[in-house]
Amino acid sequence: MEDILGVYTQPTDPKRPLVCLDEVPKQLLSDIRDPIPAQPGQPERFDYEYQCQGVANLFMFFKPFRGQRHVNVTNRRTRLDWAEAMRELSDEIHPETEKFIVVLDNLNTHALAAFCLALEPDEARRLVKCF
Repeated sequence: MEDILGVYTQPTDPKRPLVCLDEVPKQLLSDIRDPIPAQPGQPERFDYEYQCQGVANLFMFFKPFRGQRHVNVTNRRTRLDWAEAMRELSDEIHPETEKFIVVLDNLNTHALAAFCLALEPDEARRLVKCF
């Protein structure tokens, strides 16, 4: 725990930003019936019955000292999806960054080996050096 607290006390460096990553699956729902509009003296009424429309995964990148966040929505949560999200962070969201300081949990999909599975060898080596 002390190691992670030390990361948050380091001076900020624009070329080495601190980025926190978390992900969460979300169930997608739709209403079965349209709500009944509000009437004078009567609030809008709606039915609690819903229909499941699948699941989406959200990858959220958060830079705590800059107050910035970025969310990627994917259909799945696999190593390949994680590697692609990290590639997007490096190449599209912050292409000017030399190296990232990343704080994330120890989920089995969060591994640098995922770059080797998802990308060509040269691209995987390049990204491993960024993280």
